[in-house]
Amino acid sequence: MPLLLTDTDIDQLMTMTECVEVIEDSFRQVGNGQTWNRPRSRIRMPRGFHHLMAASVLGSEVFGLKTYTSFRSGVRFIVVLYDSNNGDLLAMVQGERLTQLRTGAVTSVATQYMARENSATVGIIGTGNQGRTQLAGVCEARNIKSVKAFDRVEDSVRLFCEEMSAELDVEITPVESAEEAVKDSDIVITMTTSRTPVLLGDWLEDGQHINAAGSNHWIRQEVDDNVVRRANSIIVDSIEDAQVEAGDLLYPIERGRIQWSQIKELADVVVGHITTRTSPEDITLFESQGIAVSDIAAAAYVYGKAKEQGLGTELPMDS
Repeated sequence: MPLLLTDTDIDQLMTMTECVEVIEDSFRQVGNGQTWNRPRSRIRMPRGFHHLMAASVLGSEVFGLKTYTSFRSGVRFIVVLYDSNNGDLLAMVQGERLTQLRTGAVTSVATQYMARENSATVGIIGTGNQGRTQLAGVCEARNIKSVKAFDRVEDSVRLFCEEMSAELDVEITPVESAEEAVKDSDIVITMTTSRTPVLLGDWLEDGQHINAAGSNHWIRQEVDDNVVRRANSIIVDSIEDAQVEAGDLLYPIERGRIQWSQIKELADVVVGHITTRTSPEDITLFESQGIAVSDIAAAAYVYGKAKEQGLGTELPMDS
């Protein structure tokens, strides 16, 4: 029978370390032509949106879709997983925790390949739930010694610093401005839903790596045109997805600051087709939209672990 896996199950079945390994393998499969990915589509409802993403990850013998709704009452996710050999329904996975982990893991993989190896300091702008896994992912990729955190909501950043310092055993301190978070940081993370830039190119310093992970809609722009202009390399998880909804890139491209031909995909980095850094002074930018391949690969992993450990709830239906 198919399994129902909840967010509580996910926390028992997959650590960030494991998720990073799964996500790196999924991008390796993308680079080797073993996947198919459909960009996110959105259906407008009277008071919210319905979002759909689909992919196959044939090296993992699965395919499926993630569907979620975003209304004022909140965002609700579900991932539907199938066996690519026979079409059987394998699992329905509650997707909020899975999405948080895989988004942080994608950032981790990008950081591993793009940031300077001696990177030890982080500045993060945006300290919500997704910001937590963003920082956890970066700490998987580099030996981080200290973090500066900024958020417009004071209670959010205070709690973030307390709880993530304890979880990651890293010194995390709140700062008064986004610019202060960026100053002297080897790695910069933006994880907001802002429609106007929270990171300005005038603040950047040589050698920094930027993970911009919040702008997954054309109306959002976390980084200004000057960030894009100053970046020596720009990597996305999917060019096809970015051409639909990467507000950080669509606006500067429309204004002629850069061209799509200058932007490359993370899969090509992972399989070694391209390198992102030619000198320690290069500024590198990773634009994460979130793609279905990552969701399906992560769901396949937790399903396999659940079967091994006897976790999850069997659904009373034929597969």
